[in-house]
Amino acid sequence: MAELPRLLMLIGAATPPGRLAAAITATADMLHQKPADTDIDVMNLADTAIEVCDGRPLEGYGAATRGAVGRIAAAAAVLIAAPVYRASFPGVLKNLLDIAPVETLQAKPVGIVAMGGSAHHYLAVDVHLRQVLGWFGALVAPTSVYLTGADFRDGELASQSAREDLAALVSTLLALLHRLGSTSLGPRPLAAKFT
Repeated sequence: MAELPRLLMLIGAATPPGRLAAAITATADMLHQKPADTDIDVMNLADTAIEVCDGRPLEGYGAATRGAVGRIAAAAAVLIAAPVYRASFPGVLKNLLDIAPVETLQAKPVGIVAMGGSAHHYLAVDVHLRQVLGWFGALVAPTSVYLTGADFRDGELASQSAREDLAALVSTLLALLHRLGSTSLGPRPLAAKFT
């Protein structure tokens, strides 16, 4: 039997699991209720010790850091969720992406979920993260999902609109994944030409 393609849901925050983690868990639970055509993997950086990027090759990092990068590399598509932190996304996520080789996300469908205190910051994560994903040559979904505290009740995702947006983003990633198959997209990103 063929192995199912893996969708990695990466929660890019160092804080203890809170509302953003609850939203991603709710999304994963929703997918588990459907017929299994995708393997779902959730990685929370709050639970994963990532070493500080210092320029050494990936093989020079410890098992936990190599394992985190390996989970990204093994995924057929990635959903990255990050809170707005100081007008961008958290350094713990950037650190992991700095360690990951360009091939880790190259030509891979990637979706963005951001969360902020108000609707005023809806592009903070999107703009900066798209630039980093462009460096990798990732195939980024054209629109992202933005959540605020108003989407939650008692720490749980309560907004039907937010649930529908998350489902639509995951559907987009899976459509890209299934339509592309093993198609090679080019040209290679500049980053891949210089490594």
